[in-house]
Amino acid sequence: MTMGKLIRCITSDGLVMATALDSTDIVAKAESLHKTSAVVTAALGRLLTATSLMGNALKGEDSTITVKIDGNGPSGAVIAVADSRGDVRGYAVNPVVEIPLKENGKLDVSGAVGTDGTLYVIKDLGMKEPYNGFVPISTGEIAEDIAAYYAVSEQIPTVCALGVLVNPDLTVRVAGGYIIQLLPAAYGYDEVIDKLEANIKVMKPITTLLDEGKDILDIVKIALQGFEVEVLSEQTATYKCNCSKERFESALKSLNREELAQMADEMEKAETVCQFCGSVYAFTSDEIKSFLKK
Repeated sequence: MTMGKLIRCITSDGLVMATALDSTDIVAKAESLHKTSAVVTAALGRLLTATSLMGNALKGEDSTITVKIDGNGPSGAVIAVADSRGDVRGYAVNPVVEIPLKENGKLDVSGAVGTDGTLYVIKDLGMKEPYNGFVPISTGEIAEDIAAYYAVSEQIPTVCALGVLVNPDLTVRVAGGYIIQLLPAAYGYDEVIDKLEANIKVMKPITTLLDEGKDILDIVKIALQGFEVEVLSEQTATYKCNCSKERFESALKSLNREELAQMADEMEKAETVCQFCGSVYAFTSDEIKSFLKK
């Protein structure tokens, strides 16, 4: 089983598109970087998976998508950013949340994320203004909220499944997800929707299928049983941060002169920390003073 495998498929009748990802490696990297508790690993892992899938649908090499779910839960906002290759990074404001399991013994993702708030989607497609969409959070379980976003903001009938299985030692056992969407040609074909709904209704959770050793393509074929599936593209998606000292320098230069002068006077060096990967970039007071001259 190839980790980080992201595939885009279409049914040969041109009616249904499916994108699916084995995000086990991505979520494991996020857990090791952020030292998340189990329920936050599940929440962040689901959002990273969905955002990678959504990013892969973008046109344009430099396009990015940011998805933020802020439900006023104990995890605080959970944020992920992906590019058009599906490479993704993210964090939760509060990485450690300890809450009871749900009655069925599963991690209570909606309890951590909260259900009173908004899911935001920002697409930067290289235009003057980014595209902003948002929907009220419906469940806080994330997959249903992503499907609701597509239904409301983009008017695309969508099925989304996301899952993260966390080991007792807090490492990630498996993680993955898929987004299945009706293409405009399918609108009005009720039997297509009925067939898809019947398949999804009897499907095992994606984490169960991955844990049984199913490949991501096997899972798409189970979801699209009764359709002929063609693979359009296959690639590897990773947890990837694009931070650099230069980026933080630009951010510091955007502060007003008084703040910079105060920082240069009060500190021998200023340390900036990347929220996505934890990298630390230090700036000496001389460096900060040099920004004032520019």
